[in-house]
Amino acid sequence: MSRSLLLNASYEPLCVVPTRRAVVLVLTAKAVVIEAGDVVLHSERLAVQAPVVIRLTRYVRVPYRSRAPLSRQGVLARDGHRCQYCGSGAETLDHVVPRSRGGRHVWENLVAACRRCNHTKADRTLDELGWALDRAPAAPRGVQRLLLGHGRWEPAWTPYVGMSA
Repeated sequence: MSRSLLLNASYEPLCVVPTRRAVVLVLTAKAVVIEAGDVVLHSERLAVQAPVVIRLTRYVRVPYRSRAPLSRQGVLARDGHRCQYCGSGAETLDHVVPRSRGGRHVWENLVAACRRCNHTKADRTLDELGWALDRAPAAPRGVQRLLLGHGRWEPAWTPYVGMSA
């Protein structure tokens, strides 16, 4: 099922919601459609275009969250589903400094890895193997932290999010 970008009444991006939830928000007059897609959803008496971008009718105060919540899906999305050691497709996560050696389970110590590299690295450090990362892992910032891990990027979201696909 597709997804919709949910904007606050002030047009700031809040999150990505399933299209079904977006339609319910529109039908209950809690949100208005800013941009609609090509898909039409039908019920017995109603046909509605699936929204791609919706905006809440009332402003919702969102508590500031300094860091994005850590998740497997988020780390894989941050790294583009590519192994940070060899560049092939990634299926697993790896701790740069192994947990057995005091490494923590945080954004700055996790990277996406393929099974082969993860198995080869095991509980060794990058220095012991002579490996290096192209870029240091970091927690996502700004709007990226809201949208990380939500599958494919809808081009219609770009003007509202302020970043490219």
